[in-house]
Amino acid sequence: MSKKYRSDAMASVHGTMEALHNIGAFDKQTMRRFDHACLTPVSPLTARQIKALREREHVSQVIFANYLNVTTSLVSKWERGEKKPSGPALKLLPLVEKHGLTAVA
Repeated sequence: MSKKYRSDAMASVHGTMEALHNIGAFDKQTMRRFDHACLTPVSPLTARQIKALREREHVSQVIFANYLNVTTSLVSKWERGEKKPSGPALKLLPLVEKHGLTAVA
């Protein structure tokens, strides 16, 4: 999986910084902080957005949960706003929003 940068310019700068790190110009911790600054942040979806996304894909909560490898109960709680997506689901939902369920099939 490739990294998604904030912009093309940040991707280019990151490549340069990676090369400098590889020759020992700075330590691993500095590179990690730079990685974090360059990558696109993940923005969580609201309960309404998650339900609208599922309905847009024309699938039940059971099928949606299977695609995301979570429980049906968890999808239901997301849609009611009782819980918020986290971990891998937090990354997968924007991917599904942008490319559809086939992106995670």
